Amino acid sequence: MRSIWLGLLATRRIWYALAMNPNIAVNLAKVQAQIESSCHTAGRSAGSVQLLAVSKTWGPEAVRQAHAAGQLAFGENYIQEAVDKITALQDLALQWHCIGPIQSNKTRLVAAHFDWVHSIDRLKTAQRLSEQRPSHLQPLQVCIQVNVDGGPTKAGVTPADLPALAQELSRLPGLKWRGLMTIPEPSDSPLVMRAVHAKAKALFEGLRQQGFDLDTLSMGMSADLDAAIAEGSTMVRVGTAIFGQR
Repeated sequence: MRSIWLGLLATRRIWYALAMNPNIAVNLAKVQAQIESSCHTAGRSAGSVQLLAVSKTWGPEAVRQAHAAGQLAFGENYIQEAVDKITALQDLALQWHCIGPIQSNKTRLVAAHFDWVHSIDRLKTAQRLSEQRPSHLQPLQVCIQVNVDGGPTKAGVTPADLPALAQELSRLPGLKWRGLMTIPEPSDSPLVMRAVHAKAKALFEGLRQQGFDLDTLSMGMSADLDAAIAEGSTMVRVGTAIFGQR
């Protein structure tokens, strides 16, 4: 009976989302289907890859509609915009991920409002988040952003500097280091993208072999989702394909 009730509840949520905004619900279903297909091709289980819906620049109602269609995790780039949105949606059980750069004067907001941070590339930022994380909250789940291919416009620590930052980050209280995040330079070649993602995977596995308890490799967006999953991504970040053009 419980499984039947849960199935009916899920169906009601999907129909509600369709009534509010058919595009968001349909797009979510398409993205999830693509993830499942990519996992099948790579010989992985569909449940091994989490979808992070990137909701930056979209208002609370769009997030509410995505939630009604079953999405729980949302990624935000702009801190103040995200905090306003998080506050407006406190009635929903959502998981909020900071995936953009963090200025020093914004670390307190991030520490108090987000569940995850993907974009740590400096020890100073990590230290401030650790010090400012409210004691009544669970540890902030964090990833180190790595500039794997040396893209000149991309943030992230270099692979050479990763081990030193990893050692320091792993000692900070109030934070739980989960893994790595990458944003490689775009390419039209799937082979090029796979090679870049393979480098990130190698760094990730190297850290695990050193004894770090890591489980998250946040890599892959709409354009390179298939390549990222093929090379071991555990979390893909998708925005436009879900919410539409901004």
